[in-house]
Amino acid sequence: MTNDELKQMVLDHMELGLLENIIDMFRADTTLFPLITDMLQDERLRVRLGATALVEELQATHPALLAEQIPALGELLKFQNPTVRGDAAYVLGLLKNDKAIPYLEAASEDENASVREVVLEAISEIRGQ
Repeated sequence: MTNDELKQMVLDHMELGLLENIIDMFRADTTLFPLITDMLQDERLRVRLGATALVEELQATHPALLAEQIPALGELLKFQNPTVRGDAAYVLGLLKNDKAIPYLEAASEDENASVREVVLEAISEIRGQ
């Protein structure tokens, strides 16, 4: 199976609601963690929501591996679609890692009011406010 086929399979399984299976896959194969950014960019709402739930679940057991995704998640704060920017900010807040602060601060003046709100909430979450 190619990387593109694997990515498509994981995203399609997420759309089908197979979150528990995907959590198990990520725990068994930590090279899958970069797919989180792909999930957050997907046009399907269920895939994006699943990505958030996946991060919430993995944060308890794999915070260091999730922290490695901060630069890629930070890049999503520049994405054209404001939904993707907001989702990325929310996920960065879930990570509660100071390394996300510079990315979030850079996005704090986003043109979209909803994104700005999520960014500020994420910063507060990380700083424990």
